[in-house]
Amino acid sequence: MRLLPLVVPVATIAGVIAWAEFIHHRSNGRRLGTAARSGTSEAVVVLGYRNRGTRANLLNRYRVRAGLRSQDPRASESVLVLCGGGVASSVPEAELMAGYARRRGSTGPIRLDCDSSTTWENIQNAIPFLEDADAIKIVSNSLHAEKGRAHLWKLRPDLAERLVRAEDHRLGELALVKPLAAVLGLRSLRGQ
Repeated sequence: MRLLPLVVPVATIAGVIAWAEFIHHRSNGRRLGTAARSGTSEAVVVLGYRNRGTRANLLNRYRVRAGLRSQDPRASESVLVLCGGGVASSVPEAELMAGYARRRGSTGPIRLDCDSSTTWENIQNAIPFLEDADAIKIVSNSLHAEKGRAHLWKLRPDLAERLVRAEDHRLGELALVKPLAAVLGLRSLRGQ
């Protein structure tokens, strides 16, 4: 009988985490294109998150790791496009993420957008780096990446046709962050 008072809170927490996992999984596969060719050139766009200080924060490190694992080893060329200006710091997020990517072993080409301060600007400023890519992946948390894909559909539907799924959603990864990210992401996606 002593466990009974714990059942409701534990079940509620488990239900919220399961709901968030479902929302992120669903979002990871939405707003993709149909014209991409696998095994050719690709661009992996990593959207930055407000970073204070001179070291990549937890969410930017996660996004870089997701970007690196999203790179297809069969691609003839894979460029990592890191986006984010100095929104909360004098050092652009893109530069902090590039340093982290290199420390994680990335040896391929990296392009930086150090000027953007919004998701719309991230996508708009990344477009020149996407022109020659046969496949385009946008990486962030799943709902934020979906918002980025929605922006690309508005800005350049011809490039959006090349959108493919990124590896930014894994079951159980950042499980305690996902509920808040799901709520904020669903609100942000309204009207997109």
